[in-house]
Amino acid sequence: MAVSIVVPVRNEAGNVAPLIAEIVAALDGRWAYEIIYVNDGSTDATGERLAALMTSRANLRQIRHAVSSGQSAAVRSGVRAARGSIVATLDGDGQNNPAFLPDLIAAVEHGGGRVGLAAGQRVGRKDTGFKKLQSRVANGVRNAILRDGTRDTGCGLKAFRRDVFLMMPYFDGLHRFLPALVRREGFDIAYVDVIDRPRHSGVSNYGFFDRLWIGIMDLAGVWWLIRRKKPTPVATEVLSHD
Repeated sequence: MAVSIVVPVRNEAGNVAPLIAEIVAALDGRWAYEIIYVNDGSTDATGERLAALMTSRANLRQIRHAVSSGQSAAVRSGVRAARGSIVATLDGDGQNNPAFLPDLIAAVEHGGGRVGLAAGQRVGRKDTGFKKLQSRVANGVRNAILRDGTRDTGCGLKAFRRDVFLMMPYFDGLHRFLPALVRREGFDIAYVDVIDRPRHSGVSNYGFFDRLWIGIMDLAGVWWLIRRKKPTPVATEVLSHD
């Protein structure tokens, strides 16, 4: 299995089938791949829709959280279950266009081991004015403190090496700081402009004020992790000889 596509979802029953069809159209014939939906405690028909689709699609898997644990936990569960050496993620609401997945995957694949992450950077965002404003402020503050060189960490379209993701410290909110943490591990980042679009159906499961203070604390924690990073020492095994 070369590539795993991880899609975290919560109460997105109306978006499941259309998005899977678009993922298939983007990837069929290009890579051996699997699609992993991480059902983060949905209370609607998301699980049933996925189960029905799994009967006709052998490369579709569903990982289910008994209770909602958040986007970072869902992404981590998907990555841990992934069989591919490259993992790509996208949001399950349809705003992330799967047509950009090949560019992201190829950027990691052709990175020669140097590129640990390919990050989508949204253009033409379809969010409300308030949501776009809060995103600009959050990205500006984060970049000023962490200097991660990324203008948009909130885009769900990403591709990365599975081993690089799993070597990073896990915490709730990890997905918003991937560029800084990937750089911390010594890897390069590739950037791909992606065109945003409106969600297919349903409403957003994520708010602003409920994560504002947690985001500030996370930012301080990531800053501390970067400051405390030391070069990995060169280690060699000493063999005994008779």
